[in-house]
Amino acid sequence: MVRHSDMALSNPLVIVVEDDAAVRNSLRFSLEIDGFAVRTYAGAEELLRSRDLSTCQCLIVDQDMPRMTGLDLVASLRNEGILVPAILITGHVTPALTRRALNAGVAVVEKPFLGNGLIELIRAATG
Repeated sequence: MVRHSDMALSNPLVIVVEDDAAVRNSLRFSLEIDGFAVRTYAGAEELLRSRDLSTCQCLIVDQDMPRMTGLDLVASLRNEGILVPAILITGHVTPALTRRALNAGVAVVEKPFLGNGLIELIRAATG
């Protein structure tokens, strides 16, 4: 289900793709408080069907989703020429995953989110 923020269109648009509803809703709430416009999707296929990336300034994707991982989603978008900055979120950071993400030009943030690291990466991507 797509959730559209009531924020003004001038605020940077962040799209969150996360299969866990609690994490998805928490991220939406937190990002909106920090001044971002936010749209959320429950999975990669839902985002790909929507084709809702034309005004997106930053994409936050969960790595561990059913049917398509976050890195696979980013790779699919890159293959289509969609180069929106992406941040990978995961509760299972490994050296191999970090290497794959960095090779794809994707930052990695570990769940649970501590401090302002995620917000700082989003601000850097949208600034």
